[in-house]
Amino acid sequence: MAVTTTLTWNGERSFQKLLGNVSLRLLYKSSVHGENTVEMQNRCCCQGPIVTVIYHSNNIFGIFMRGHSSEKSKSFIEPNDSFFFSLQKNETVEMKTVVLNSTVTISYNTSEFNISIKCNPMFSSLECEVFRVEGIKDEAGYINRITRATQHRNRLLADVRAYSPYADLVSEIRILLLGPVGSGKSSFFNSVKSIFQGHLTRQAIVGSDVTSITEQYRIYSIKDGKNGQSLPFMLCDSMGLDEEEGVGLCVDDIPHILKGCVPDRYEFSPQKPITPKHPTFITSPSLKDRIHCVAYVFDINSMDNLSPKMMAKLKQIQKEVINCGVAQVALLTKVNNCNEVLQDNFLNMNKAMISQSQIQNVNKILGIPLSRILVVENYASGREMDPLKDILILSALKQMFRAVDDFLEDLLLE
Repeated sequence: MAVTTTLTWNGERSFQKLLGNVSLRLLYKSSVHGENTVEMQNRCCCQGPIVTVIYHSNNIFGIFMRGHSSEKSKSFIEPNDSFFFSLQKNETVEMKTVVLNSTVTISYNTSEFNISIKCNPMFSSLECEVFRVEGIKDEAGYINRITRATQHRNRLLADVRAYSPYADLVSEIRILLLGPVGSGKSSFFNSVKSIFQGHLTRQAIVGSDVTSITEQYRIYSIKDGKNGQSLPFMLCDSMGLDEEEGVGLCVDDIPHILKGCVPDRYEFSPQKPITPKHPTFITSPSLKDRIHCVAYVFDINSMDNLSPKMMAKLKQIQKEVINCGVAQVALLTKVNNCNEVLQDNFLNMNKAMISQSQIQNVNKILGIPLSRILVVENYASGREMDPLKDILILSALKQMFRAVDDFLEDLLLE
């Protein structure tokens, strides 16, 4: 009779993507092979990289070990590429060194790297499984880099969750996404939401038409988890800009959007901007209704080919933004390889690998400081989450928050 795993397909995929699309082969299952540490070691020694998974109530915990176990010592070597992890209820992986709780403890001995699992006798139904990890990349430091990336991603996630607008002037800030058709505005919102949902989402409609797919003005709040609380920021998605007059977002709509006069789900008309006579026009917007930061969104691969008409329209729009005193950043999307953008410490961009002409073009056209020209790779395709993409997206959000705080501080001084 075949022994089957308790791990769900989605749970297995969540862990596989962390290690580079590997496969897992079940070696040991405590409910079948017996709850005996010696038996577990006999079945799992000399198997190469392994992952031990502990099922407890509604939570899953475990440890990945990169080194090999020897027949003689029954111990594991090369602990540097090993880590503890927990599989959350939303089936996302988080790395941690854990004393789980009073009922389950996982620990290890640094000299031999043996697993030690202690359980309260009341929880005898605890399940333990050990898998051989097949197809893992063998480049030196790969696991160490990817685990450090996930840890840094989790720190950024905590920072974004803990954000509070300057002096509590507003409870939620509003960030307006502006850019040419197809630049990745809606995809950026979908990417941000995906991070906080723990899986890919497609709430905002995206496409590759020559005209804007987005025809409504949308004010999106972001929830922390499926049923979580709303986070203290909103992303406002607009119709795409077109170089031709009478096509795409009307420039005359911009001042009304910035001042908070345009309601959610307003239907844009390229030839007819909104006016105070419109039935849904917000006549007396408060500070919380206003736009607090404008993010100009560009496809990094098209940045060098902006037409003179598009550049003139962008400068016209920027005059309106400056007149309203709103904070500004630029967002370059569709980066091809996150590995080439991030330095090993994940704290700074690797400037040698980013096309300087594209960043310099943004600086030249809009005069935005280099520190506020941000680079991301959206979740526009694919089916799996990636901690490196998350790092770029969350880092961009942090810079936007800092720009908003500067704006709010100046506002308070005035």
